[in-house]
Amino acid sequence: MRHYGPIDIIGKSRAITELKAEIDRVARSDAKVLITGESGTGKEVVARAINAASPRAQQPFVPVNCAGIPETLLESELFGHVKGSFTGAYRDKPGKLEMSDNGTIFLDEIGEMTLRMQGLLLRFLETGEIQKVGAERPTNVTNVRVVTATNRNLRDLIGQGLFREDLYYRINVIHIVVPPLRERREDVPLLVEHFLRRFTSLPLHGHGNGSGVGLTNGGQALAMAADFSPVKAIAPDALAALCDYHWPGNVRQVENVVERLVVTGRREVIQLDDLSPEIRVPGQLHMRPRRERRRTIADELFKKLREDGESFWTAVYPLYMNREITRGNVRDLVHKGLEEARGNYKIVLRLFNMEPTDYKRFLNFLRKHDCQLPFKEYR
Repeated sequence: MRHYGPIDIIGKSRAITELKAEIDRVARSDAKVLITGESGTGKEVVARAINAASPRAQQPFVPVNCAGIPETLLESELFGHVKGSFTGAYRDKPGKLEMSDNGTIFLDEIGEMTLRMQGLLLRFLETGEIQKVGAERPTNVTNVRVVTATNRNLRDLIGQGLFREDLYYRINVIHIVVPPLRERREDVPLLVEHFLRRFTSLPLHGHGNGSGVGLTNGGQALAMAADFSPVKAIAPDALAALCDYHWPGNVRQVENVVERLVVTGRREVIQLDDLSPEIRVPGQLHMRPRRERRRTIADELFKKLREDGESFWTAVYPLYMNREITRGNVRDLVHKGLEEARGNYKIVLRLFNMEPTDYKRFLNFLRKHDCQLPFKEYR
């Protein structure tokens, strides 16, 4: 059970600015929140930020890693048990849901939950009833805010019969997508500086005593490297290489890389040759992952429009409005359309299988969501 002060999310990119604004809006209600994003992007930090900005900030925040607990123990962990209900149950024990009363429970990696556990969780969400393991009758705990997170595609799991569709709609009242670091590279220098100062125990500019963290879960343990490491800064060319790297492990990987540089550093300024080969080799991975990921999504959408004959309004618009694809994905799709149409939006309209009468609606959508690209660049 934890209580937190304000959570500082490191970054000044548009994606992070929008994420912070969304957190502020979401925090005002008690609606259930589903947080999705790749591993290492900081989904728990977002959950903590929502709680810290909410009226429940002074109440318990209880995180549970659903992937790290076997099913036989997860039921007891969530719902509690009574004395004698199984071997080793020497006393009554409250579950995390009961401990979260008046506060927030954060169910991380909910996509790893078994179908049986999903059924038990669904019953709780529908009735507020907690049935302790070994108890004869349920008890009610009705004032718990439920925030969940996963790096899995729950719709795919539903299609494979591995996740309950009814549970999906229960937890997906508000959907927040945490962007991968390669889609907000301008935040890399801020994150590198943040972790460098944290691991060298230097004051954090603008971050108080360092209690606020970036989009990472590693805020509990500060490195003791400051006792022996001379590292104080990173050379410009080394920082440039860090910014160009694709960061498949996202912010958590940045934290680990910076800690390793501090621990192993033997000079005050980290140089380019101090970086691992995969980061420092020029051009080897330069910018590829960010473009590759976006191009893959845009290509799939473009194929649906051009080859499968689907309309923009049925194949793309719902995905964006449900936050299953990002603004960047839509912009990449528009880019592909303008390339083929040589900058003519009316031709793009036909390519995307829309009616001529949809022209103003389409352009208004693009303007409203900052997805309209200058057509002159394609002529």
